[in-house]
Amino acid sequence: MESSFPYTLFVQNEQERLEYLQGIYSTIVLTGIVTRLKVRDVPVLERLIRALFGDIGSAISVNKIANTLKSAKLPADNKTIDRYLEGILNSLLMYEAKPYDIHGRSLLRAHSKYYIVDLGLRRLLLPDHQQDYGHIIENIVFLELKRRYLHVYVGRSDKLEVDFVALNMRNEARYFQVALTTLDEKVLQRKLRPLKQIEDSYPKYLLTMDTLNKNADYDGIQKMNILDWLLEKD
Repeated sequence: MESSFPYTLFVQNEQERLEYLQGIYSTIVLTGIVTRLKVRDVPVLERLIRALFGDIGSAISVNKIANTLKSAKLPADNKTIDRYLEGILNSLLMYEAKPYDIHGRSLLRAHSKYYIVDLGLRRLLLPDHQQDYGHIIENIVFLELKRRYLHVYVGRSDKLEVDFVALNMRNEARYFQVALTTLDEKVLQRKLRPLKQIEDSYPKYLLTMDTLNKNADYDGIQKMNILDWLLEKD
């Protein structure tokens, strides 16, 4: 994933692209976060950003972040981490996906997941994290859902998780599971199980990169190829 910033389409080479992305990142961090929050320990902030970039699509707790920083010999208290995290979200460098109780139709007090605004920035900071395609496509789907729907959450159905619950302006739900491939029967059943537990009649989708059997229907759960889904008309 190169970047979704339009200007990157017109750069001449990879080096120019990275320099452009570095400029955007530096502006966001230095102006949008460091200056506004009066951050004194910039290495802690940058290590926090790298940790979040590396764990896109994973449930994050402040304690987990604190332990990650301690392992890098950059200790920070929970209050500081909360403050920096709020600054990252307010700068729109990342988005938060809060946990949502599907049966109770309400938000839960549990750990959120975080997704980056542009995967090119992740590639800039973490060049060795380019093979985790499952998390990358999950981030892409999240950004598209943010564009199409009013609210996007991480769904909880009993002890099972639905990757995304999207609510429109009428508070009508759409449910999405995302996987690189579900040609493995175990993966397929693991992804279908949470959707099958949902008893309402709102649409349910399984989005994958499969080209084989890409439009299958599993008792009303519609499988779609992610590229086809991205290109469909609203």
